[in-house]
Amino acid sequence: MVENVVSEEGNRILGRDAQRNNILAARVVAETVKTTLGPKGMDKMLVDRVGNIVVTNDGVTILDEMEIEHPAAKMVVEIAKTQENEVGDGTTTAVMLAGKFLENGEKLLDMKIHPTIITRGYRWAEEKAQAILKELSIEINSKEELIKVAQTAMTGKGAEYLKEKFGKMIVEAIEIVAENNNVNLDDIKIKKQKGRAIEDSELIKGIVLDKERINLEMPARVDEARIALIEEALEIRGPETEAKIAVSTPDQLQNFLNQEDSILREKVDKIKESGANVIFVQKGVDELVQYYLAKAGIYAVRRVAKSDMQSLAKATGGHIVSKLSEIIDEDLGYASFVEERRDSEDGMTYIMGCRNPKALTILIRGGTEHVIDEVERAVLDALGDVAVALKDSKIVAGGGAIEIELSKRLREFASELKGRERLAVEEFALSLEFIPTTLAENAGMDPIDVLTELRASHDAGMKNAGLNLFSGKVEDSLVNGIIEPLRVKTQAIASATEVAIMILRIDDVIASKKSSGNSGKLGNMSGYD
Repeated sequence: MVENVVSEEGNRILGRDAQRNNILAARVVAETVKTTLGPKGMDKMLVDRVGNIVVTNDGVTILDEMEIEHPAAKMVVEIAKTQENEVGDGTTTAVMLAGKFLENGEKLLDMKIHPTIITRGYRWAEEKAQAILKELSIEINSKEELIKVAQTAMTGKGAEYLKEKFGKMIVEAIEIVAENNNVNLDDIKIKKQKGRAIEDSELIKGIVLDKERINLEMPARVDEARIALIEEALEIRGPETEAKIAVSTPDQLQNFLNQEDSILREKVDKIKESGANVIFVQKGVDELVQYYLAKAGIYAVRRVAKSDMQSLAKATGGHIVSKLSEIIDEDLGYASFVEERRDSEDGMTYIMGCRNPKALTILIRGGTEHVIDEVERAVLDALGDVAVALKDSKIVAGGGAIEIELSKRLREFASELKGRERLAVEEFALSLEFIPTTLAENAGMDPIDVLTELRASHDAGMKNAGLNLFSGKVEDSLVNGIIEPLRVKTQAIASATEVAIMILRIDDVIASKKSSGNSGKLGNMSGYD
């Protein structure tokens, strides 16, 4: 719990107190996720007020689920979300670096060094670090390297023992949907199914929908599927305003009912004329239409989400039709078969064997929801890493190797500087060593011994020497396949530096006016409920 530091007026925190309070709040956030870093990191169990449980070691998930009140702590959480959106991985690294930059910055504040000088030194160090990172990065030249990127991202997560299987699956998925090395991760759908083992997870070169056919009389499987994607509702909707119809004879009533039947039958006839034998409808389907479709042997699914409709279009090569009356043969997509399967309580529709699909599905299976959710998070991290590695074609050595080399070169850079900014650059360099020492600590190794050995290796010119936490030794990370995308590091350092500079520059926290009954107090600035 971070102590509340508030003036007697209750609406302002001044000067050094403001800086201490903000730095402490940010450090608490970093300490929270610190133990989850690396392949030997521990998990957190998050329990909400109604007893729902999340078990994970994914940094952004932990921070997203926590109740955080302190404004400076919220700023640190924001960089985790930025890291997740930009790269998909490295959130814990970004938060830890921000916390360490602030901790080391506080040492300089205690030495009466002005925040402006500290932030200027940090900015110089960050710019130099980005240049060094580009210099140290290596061009990707094989599919195997992409697989190793995926495996590194999944190490320490729930699916680690299957990282070889998932690594190949993820890289294959990325290669299928990639266009000019650009990947839209929305084209890779992740579906989860409780039951069976994680080993039974599979890459489906098509789409899996967690929906069943709408009528049991419809065929459970359609081969050589010609697929219509219909946005329009296959039902007669009531008028938007209240309306009354006056009928005076039974014949008029019957004609009215026949007219409704005729309109619905016409919709089905239009589908049959197009040649479609499978339809996916974004809106509702009338029961009478269901009957006619079943009679015609057409497989139908209703209330398909718009995002799923777009994925189906990319996978099957079909076009989404807004007006059924204008559907033509060219609008239809193709799949070698469409089938309803009941591997668990709920049926799912498999659209398989698509020609040149530009959207596909990774189906994750597992024994419990908690296991499946954690595997999903691991897969998402790996997908993000492989996507940015493919786009940038640049990787760096993992296992703390890049941080140690950066720290070494930044200290050399600091030795060339004059003025107090030099101290800030040196503290920035020391902060980077927090990553390998934490990796060692989380693996039960002595962080001081490891840091000493890493520094000695890098001083001897072994710039890719990093921690192999499975052998417990300092080894060449590239040789061991411990590699990460360049952008994971560049984004983490840039984001962490920005938030550290912003927090260090704050010397006054003032309660602003609120529109909703706030009395002007700073409220709970203690960090957490």
